[in-house]
Amino acid sequence: MSDSHSPYGGQPDPNAAAWGAPPGSPVGQPVPPGSPVGQPPPGSPIGQPMPPGSPIGQAGAPGYPPQFGAPVPPPPPPYGVPPQKSSNTGLWLGLGIGAAVMAVLIACGGTIGYFMLGDDDEPAPSVGGSSSAPAEQGAPSSAPPAEEQPDNNNAITARSSSDMKAVCEGSPILNAAPYSDAKGAKVYTYANSPDRPESWLGKSVGVNKPYYAKTADWATVSVVGCLAFEEGSEGEPRKCDYKDRDDKQVTVDYISSRYTLTFHAAKTGEKIGDGGRINAPAVRCPSFISYNRTTMKAYAQPDTAAIELALEKFTS
Repeated sequence: MSDSHSPYGGQPDPNAAAWGAPPGSPVGQPVPPGSPVGQPPPGSPIGQPMPPGSPIGQAGAPGYPPQFGAPVPPPPPPYGVPPQKSSNTGLWLGLGIGAAVMAVLIACGGTIGYFMLGDDDEPAPSVGGSSSAPAEQGAPSSAPPAEEQPDNNNAITARSSSDMKAVCEGSPILNAAPYSDAKGAKVYTYANSPDRPESWLGKSVGVNKPYYAKTADWATVSVVGCLAFEEGSEGEPRKCDYKDRDDKQVTVDYISSRYTLTFHAAKTGEKIGDGGRINAPAVRCPSFISYNRTTMKAYAQPDTAAIELALEKFTS
């Protein structure tokens, strides 16, 4: 067993200062009273109570680590990116639009309901289906009855005034004006001839009279007058001399006769009145005549003045 001895005979090693505290270092030396060494600087929070609201010692305070178990705040956003701010502008805008639409719907619904209730003049039926007010007897229907069509397979639809002559042939006109009263009615008149009893030609009479209707106004006509030739009513012929188209002299027998006038409802073909007999006088030879080249006969036309008087009497 060996003992360690100092090589300097118990004296302190003169080189020990090189490895220890530097000269003047307070380490290992007594600190005089009032020395700042070992004391916290003035205003230092170490060992002193912190004022209320001080961030030192609290979790998340800048420059101090959080306490154990305290939540760590998220890292700051990258440079140049502004922090996202929460905004409820879109939400409030949507709620405002929805409220406005709902108010409009409620207002429209209330208006419609008001008018529906206002137009309902009849009392509402009870649960059993009976109404508190008795139904009126004989009340007129709101819809007019359908117009009755003539029970005639020969009824036609007119497209012009010339089609109205079909009434004298036994065919009603489906689209003619309906007949209600002879007074003020519009009348067309047609006549046949001994040579062509099945052919009816229009007789335009009474221009500017109340019963007169123009050709274009055929749809306003509700009455048709038919002048039918009376068989065996021919009178003694009158000899009339003319020149034909070849400038040759010809003689034509101009014959008088009589016609029977009857009035018919244009829409139904029903006979609604008599106009009496209408003469077709052959007193003098007309300046222009249409005759049959085979028989060399021509028949006088019904008297225009007599037709006018008959129409005035029927429509007045």
